[in-house]
Amino acid sequence: MRLGNQLQKLREEQKMSQEEVAEQLSVSVQHIHKWENNKSYPDIQHLLKLSDIYETTIDEFIKKDATLQNRLNIEEEEKEDEDELFHPGFYIGIGIMFLGTFLSLIIGNLTIMMVTNIAGMLITCFYKNILKLLKDIKKDFYEQG
Repeated sequence: MRLGNQLQKLREEQKMSQEEVAEQLSVSVQHIHKWENNKSYPDIQHLLKLSDIYETTIDEFIKKDATLQNRLNIEEEEKEDEDELFHPGFYIGIGIMFLGTFLSLIIGNLTIMMVTNIAGMLITCFYKNILKLLKDIKKDFYEQG
């Protein structure tokens, strides 16, 4: 069950109007309407207050909404990505570029340098996207199997 449906059901069980809930949370009625219609999600502070009002737990809200769980997982992964200044792909890509330049000097072939520099730059720039793609493929593989 989506979070919005849960919120509406719990509000109706408490015999409260959207206006009453909005007043208790110090938000507009439009916020309550959007949350109950799954157009947006309340932030954590509002979820805490809602759990008090509806006498339930945040855990119950999250466990019953798979979409919210996925959203939280994605946000956590993005947060982890933002924390890293230089990811491993940066070093791998730079290493490949240096190796290609070194080999081209020894062998005397500029094609090697051009190819390895392009590959190194692509890895440096798109490492996180490549990893995400591989994780998604792995996830899809295990979900289908």
